[in-house]
Amino acid sequence: MLQIGPYQMANNLVLAPMAGITDRPFRQLCRKMGAGYAVSEMAASNPQVWHTDKSRRRLTHEGEPAPIAIQLVGSDPKLMADAARFNVDQGAQVIDINMGCPARKVCSNWCGSALLQDEILVGQILEAVVSAVDVPVTLKFRTGWDHDHINAPTVAKMAENTGIVALALHGRTRSDAYSGHAEYQTIAEVKSLVSIPVIANGDIDSPQKAKAVLDETGADGLMIGRAAQGRPWIFREIASYLDNGTLIAPPTFSEAYQTVRSHLLQHYAFYGEHAGVRTARKHIGWYTRYLPGGEVLRQQANQADTCEKQLNALDCFFAPLLEGRERLKY
Repeated sequence: MLQIGPYQMANNLVLAPMAGITDRPFRQLCRKMGAGYAVSEMAASNPQVWHTDKSRRRLTHEGEPAPIAIQLVGSDPKLMADAARFNVDQGAQVIDINMGCPARKVCSNWCGSALLQDEILVGQILEAVVSAVDVPVTLKFRTGWDHDHINAPTVAKMAENTGIVALALHGRTRSDAYSGHAEYQTIAEVKSLVSIPVIANGDIDSPQKAKAVLDETGADGLMIGRAAQGRPWIFREIASYLDNGTLIAPPTFSEAYQTVRSHLLQHYAFYGEHAGVRTARKHIGWYTRYLPGGEVLRQQANQADTCEKQLNALDCFFAPLLEGRERLKY
């Protein structure tokens, strides 16, 4: 089990926060499919955007199980502290600090993984946020800015000494972005240096890989991001394998259809007609990777300009697939 502050999770599997992806409907789906914990997509520390429609959606957690975890991104210690207090007042039970995002737009503002270049500023932000709230504070970060500046062990010790209660470490530098392969030696080193929980992140895309990463790093938990896109059931597959070594068969087409359709309905209800049909396209595209002839559905979903048309495309595509007992293939 994974323990974060006073909260004990159902298991040690975490849905990674991903901007524009891990919204409330997707978090709820992944929790239903076996994720023990989920963190919101990152919210800006800038108070000027706290009350926009986009920010309000990102901070909405109605119907989600505890603990409610909000991830904050920013580079000003005072603004980060203020944002932490604001979000706790709104119901956040865990504050997560983003020092891992490699996106150019984020790093150009000296946020996300760009902060790893300035360990003094890292310390100031950690101290400011931990001191500002009485809820657990966690940190998500990368191994360093580039391969010549691997400083995750230093940052990890600093975080623990500051009062951070758990770490999620992606086994890549900022310069790697998502290219190449994640390395786990640095995660293992960090785990050996701190006494707080360490969650391993990066390229965990199968039950076997999950077990191998746990064995190599000694981590307390696993964080899964891109592998869950279009495959939310990966959490139950990994959970089964870690619990008893059993590999669960992929979903049948019928189960996949019911899951996708339910997800879309929740997505439309959350975003409304105009935004819902557009933001659903990426999710449908990810689901189609595991469907025979799925490119047809992807194109139809992208062309649909109403939620009803998208659902009709989904229904028509799946209709001939529901007659047998065939399963998805990875």
